[in-house]
Amino acid sequence: MGKRKQANKIRIVVFFTSLIILKSHISLAQDIPIIETPPDSPTEASVDGIFFADVLVRGRPIFQVGSLSELDATERTQIINRRIASVLARSQPVGSVTVQTSPQRNIATLQVNNRVLMTVTQQDAEDFGVTVEELAQQWASELNQAFEQRPLAIDVVQRVNMTMRELLRDIIDNLPSIIGGLIVVVLTWAIARGVRQVAYGWAQRTEGDRSSEILIAKLGYGGVWVIGSVVALGVLGLDFTALLGTLGLTTVAIGFSLRDILGNYISGVILLAARPFRLGDQVVIKEFEGTITQIQLRATTIQTYDGRMVYVPNQEVFQASITNNTASPVRRSSVIVGIDYAADINTAKQIIKDAVLMINGVEVSQPLEILVRELAPSTVNIEVRFWVNSRRMAFLEATSQVAQVIKESLMNAGIELPTDIYTLEFRNSLPTSLHQQQDKVVENNNNS
Repeated sequence: MGKRKQANKIRIVVFFTSLIILKSHISLAQDIPIIETPPDSPTEASVDGIFFADVLVRGRPIFQVGSLSELDATERTQIINRRIASVLARSQPVGSVTVQTSPQRNIATLQVNNRVLMTVTQQDAEDFGVTVEELAQQWASELNQAFEQRPLAIDVVQRVNMTMRELLRDIIDNLPSIIGGLIVVVLTWAIARGVRQVAYGWAQRTEGDRSSEILIAKLGYGGVWVIGSVVALGVLGLDFTALLGTLGLTTVAIGFSLRDILGNYISGVILLAARPFRLGDQVVIKEFEGTITQIQLRATTIQTYDGRMVYVPNQEVFQASITNNTASPVRRSSVIVGIDYAADINTAKQIIKDAVLMINGVEVSQPLEILVRELAPSTVNIEVRFWVNSRRMAFLEATSQVAQVIKESLMNAGIELPTDIYTLEFRNSLPTSLHQQQDKVVENNNNS
């Protein structure tokens, strides 16, 4: 029970995490309107009426600048980003970013390769609470670090940073939906356990077969989880049309890759419903013969008579011919005995009948058949057909006792059980070498 509870908790955590990730990706595609923007468009934020936008280097945000009286933040950063991109696009090496101050105008310019990248104004200094020169030196240092960093490292850091920021933002924005989905998952888990117990108890009272009881309990448990998953996804606000469309694109690929596994599960459901055998039955499936010890949705377990465990996939079981030796409580066995040609057949039959009916393992309610099966070269073969318990051990034991008692009864009655007699006939005279050997033997006997 402890392992089962732990496994259920793990399933809930995995399911909840998958919902969060799926929600974050789908909600981005649904909730954010598609706007035609130029590449590397900066992100604009508002803090107390002051608008800021990102300055980008190779697509990575470095710092933010505010709006001016004649330009808003977005327009300003587009100009700065265009200048930076043109510098990086040239083949000549990018030099260091320098700061040129103008105390009369109370501004500073950031330059690289004799080109002005941007102007730092008194408004920028007031926005960040520092002097114009300090802010210009800070931005120049950050640009120099960005220019010196390799593009691959920048790309990796940028993607990780943006992904984490988006994920954190989505979690905060969707926190009520996530809490509601978690509540639905917990309720689904509790209801599914209750339905499984109720279904199993009902199956025990009505079915009387453990394999069917397991099937009904699993179907009830899985059905509740399917309904609960649909409700949880709805609480998270997922669009089922888009979700089903996304899943439909991968259905064919998943079907091909998992066709054997899905085939085994479907075959397992059919076997549990059709019940060609039950737990404890002794069957023959393909080349395997033994006792059914476990029936699962994926495979059927057979314990052979020599103690080995064989796990046969349900798809192979479903497609194979199945011989159920214990489907009926009794089954017929037979023994063949050969008597001498000189013996009276009717007398032999009566002796065999009296002897067989005295054995406890033979079913007296079933007909006993004693038939002349074959006129062999040296014996008259009589087949004795009788019914015994269908379980393997009882079947073999009863058959052995019948064979033994028939042999002893016939011999006590004086009826011979001859072995096969072979007659050698020489149509021509013996070869010369055999005559010479015969003469030598006679001569040696005379001399002695």
